[in-house]
Amino acid sequence: MSATSSSLFSLAPAQSLIQPRRHLQSPTSLSLSASPLPSLKSNRQPNLLVCSSSLNGQEGDAAKDKPIELRFPAFPTVIDINQIREILPHRFPFLLVDRVIEYNPGVSAVAIKNVTINDNFFPGHFPERPIMPGVLMIEAMAQVGGIVMLQPEVGGSRDSFFFAGIDKVRFRKPVVAGDTLVMRMTLTKFQKRFGIAKMEGKAYVGGEVVCEGEFLMASGSGTA
Repeated sequence: MSATSSSLFSLAPAQSLIQPRRHLQSPTSLSLSASPLPSLKSNRQPNLLVCSSSLNGQEGDAAKDKPIELRFPAFPTVIDINQIREILPHRFPFLLVDRVIEYNPGVSAVAIKNVTINDNFFPGHFPERPIMPGVLMIEAMAQVGGIVMLQPEVGGSRDSFFFAGIDKVRFRKPVVAGDTLVMRMTLTKFQKRFGIAKMEGKAYVGGEVVCEGEFLMASGSGTA
């Protein structure tokens, strides 16, 4: 629609340049040649609006007719669960990352955790209201940070990766069974000599922040 609109309106200036050249005999002819331009715009603009509204209506009807299971695309897979298991040392029931959907080597990673009623922590937290524990959200985010750190671009090793500290953590909304936790971890500072990395993390459900904080990660010998 935008292409049609621009082509129609660009016609008016072209005519205004051509018409004066045809009537160069007197100033009167110049004024007459310019006068049809407003009527040209007014005659065509309503047609454009009608076409636009009709197309928008058709798109809206098509969206309503489309089944809900076909309206939302799936998250992409950049690193699958088998590759995650090759990077992280964690195993059931403590591997809390299901898929990496975006990865910027040595800079950031975005991953998802599908929260299901079958997660082993729900029977005790809580039987009547299944809420994902905040400490496990932090752990899941730290594991995403580990995926950033343990890559060759950063020089980490799965045999020497530790969660060293957290700061400014805030829990905004509860995460319940059925949610998809989307976690972004961004490396903000890395001291290669000491193997210390500082990261910023945010977790989302449905596009809303549910948890955020600053993370301190360590590689090399440690006790944690």
